[in-house]
Amino acid sequence: MLEINHEFRKGVLFVRLNGCLSNSTLFKFNEVNNIIKDNGIRDVVFNLSDLYFIDQKGIKSILKCYELITKISGNMFICGINKNIRKGIDNSNLLSQITEIENELSILIG
Repeated sequence: MLEINHEFRKGVLFVRLNGCLSNSTLFKFNEVNNIIKDNGIRDVVFNLSDLYFIDQKGIKSILKCYELITKISGNMFICGINKNIRKGIDNSNLLSQITEIENELSILIG
């Protein structure tokens, strides 16, 4: 199961994922892409601190979101990569494309 909490603050969409981002939950994740497209959002922060599982399809879905953002000259960041998902993310090319930040506040301060 995947729960998505999102908040738009100071021009940034904060997306907090809770649960499992996998092939079986991608339909729910696609809501994020629709929010971005429908509202012209350019800056996004994904908080993964409450994500307990991510598979390759989940990683690819985040990369597709990144491609959507970069097409409109936006920025995307990730924070909260916990020990449950760190290995899978480190074994992908996700962090070679998307900047990891310490926490959500670092984007508002910096």
